[in-house]
Amino acid sequence: MSNDTPKTRLATRLGFIIAGFAMACWAPLVPIAKANVGVDDAGFGLLLLCLGAGSLVAMPATGWLASRHGSRPLIVAGALGLVVLLPMLALAGSAVALAVALAFFGAALGLLDVAINIHAVEVERDATRPLMSGFHAMFSIGGFAGAAGMTLLLSLGMAPAWAAGCGSLLSLLMLVLAAPHLLRAKAGEPVPFSWPRGTVLLIAVLAGITFLVEGAVLDWGALLIVARDLLGAEQSGIGYMLFAGAMTIGRLSGDRVVLRVGSTRILIAGGILAAFGILLTLGAPLTGLALAGFVLIGLGASNIVPVLFSAAGRQSVMPPALAIAAVTTVGYAGILLGPALLGFVAQIASLPAAFVLLAALICIIPLAGPAVTRPRR
Repeated sequence: MSNDTPKTRLATRLGFIIAGFAMACWAPLVPIAKANVGVDDAGFGLLLLCLGAGSLVAMPATGWLASRHGSRPLIVAGALGLVVLLPMLALAGSAVALAVALAFFGAALGLLDVAINIHAVEVERDATRPLMSGFHAMFSIGGFAGAAGMTLLLSLGMAPAWAAGCGSLLSLLMLVLAAPHLLRAKAGEPVPFSWPRGTVLLIAVLAGITFLVEGAVLDWGALLIVARDLLGAEQSGIGYMLFAGAMTIGRLSGDRVVLRVGSTRILIAGGILAAFGILLTLGAPLTGLALAGFVLIGLGASNIVPVLFSAAGRQSVMPPALAIAAVTTVGYAGILLGPALLGFVAQIASLPAAFVLLAALICIIPLAGPAVTRPRR
């Protein structure tokens, strides 16, 4: 029996939406959570490190568990974890409580991210056309909806814990719809993790930088908006909402754009556009222009990672499966651990200075990207 059915595709899309939605619900809560626990930028960077640590501990174990129990129970467990933990992020009244909540929230997110990707591979294997880009676009749609919905509820004066509870309730509803149609078959044999080398190492570094940008916008974008007095704390989630919306549009049209202009030009133009967007957000004198920077960051970064993953599948330095597993792990390290390091830079210099460093890092992509997309004999 084929794994590729309309109901299974819908269940997979809902899984990606839940992951993006729950993760983005955290973005508008960041200034509120920081104020609740009363820590400075460096201290908050350490707390964000707990989120990344939780994910990186859970992610390698997920592949091993999926090979024995299938991806379905792990998707359900990860989604339920997000449902339970999201309100706790808003309720945490001390640094210790927030650290614990973030660690378990990160673990649940890592569990769901890896398991739903394993599930997507199984579904796509029996499909007559590629599906992965569309699945990942659902993550971006979920991110846009999560940031927009949470920002709206907070702007209307709803208490943060109740707003987070609404996000959990909607996530639970999507899980109830998806769970019956998730594949019950077990995944294949687990692929052991292998450290990237050669071209794969370069691809992994570039993916890590791109994911770092996404993580920085998620965790620090709202604080940057508040620091620049662009908007109040209740509306500060608009930055990530614009970023996620632009990334969604970029991913939905990405396959056609790559086909037309080529992978190399995508990396060059995407890196330049994202860097310019960061600088615009930092220096534009008008609120509208500064917020437009988030749109440019999202458009620029949207198709970089898909191009890099395609390059990882084509290279010959390592087996493609091992290469993609390594790039995924290093990439997620960038999105989860990188923002914590930005907190230390912000403490030493300033938050805008940390974003200037981010713009410099993403300029590496247009400089080094052609080396991983250049055709090889």
